[in-house]
Amino acid sequence: MNDTVSNRIVNSVFQVLVDGSKQNYIGEKISQLEHSLQAAAQAREANADDETVLAALLHDIGQFATSADQKQMICDASELTELDPTATKTPGYNATISVGVTGHERIGAEYLRKLGFSEKVAQLVESHVPVKRYLTGKDNTYYDGLSGASKLSLKYQGGPFTPNQVKAFEQDPLFHLKIQVRKWDDAAKVVGLQVPDLESYRAMAVKHLMDQAVSVRSA
Repeated sequence: MNDTVSNRIVNSVFQVLVDGSKQNYIGEKISQLEHSLQAAAQAREANADDETVLAALLHDIGQFATSADQKQMICDASELTELDPTATKTPGYNATISVGVTGHERIGAEYLRKLGFSEKVAQLVESHVPVKRYLTGKDNTYYDGLSGASKLSLKYQGGPFTPNQVKAFEQDPLFHLKIQVRKWDDAAKVVGLQVPDLESYRAMAVKHLMDQAVSVRSA
C-alpha cells in the first residue's frame, strides 16, 4: 500500500466521521465528531501509542459506517427523560428515538479490519461496549454515571456482565488498555472543549496503514 492509497482510505474514514457528526448525539450537547476528537486528544495527551490513539478516535465509527437500513436500537423517548432529565429535547421528542446502531462496535471493528487497520485497533474499537458491560457488572456506581442514552443502549447490548463474565473479561491481554479507552470515551463529552482537529491525525493514520501493509507482506 503506497501513500496515495493510504490517503484515499483515510479520506473515506474521515468523511464517515464528518458525515456522522451531522447526526444528533443522543443525550449529549456536543457532536459525535467532537466526542471522537476529545477521546483521541485524551489518548494522545496520555502518550498512548498510535494504535490506541486511532482506536480512541474511531471507536464509534460503526455508528455511521453502515447501510441506511442498519438496525437501530429504538427506545421510547420518554425513557431518556426519566433516566436523564437534562437530556436535550428535540422535535418529535415524545416519539421513539434511536440510541445507536445495534452491534456498532463489531461493525466498526470489521470495517477497520477490511480497510487495513491493525488487529489491535480493531479489538480496542470492538471492546468499548463490552467494557461498559464489564464496568456496570463490576461496579454498581458506574451505571449511575452513564448518560441516559448510554443506560438505554445498555439494555440492547446485553446488560451488565455476570460475575463469571467479569472474571473472564479480566483475563484479556488487552484488559487494562480496553478499560482506559472506555474511560476516555466516557470523559469525552465536554461542551466547548478545544482539541486538535481531525486533520491532525492524518499523518498518524496514513503511517499506520502503510506500516500494516508492510507487515502483512513480510508475514
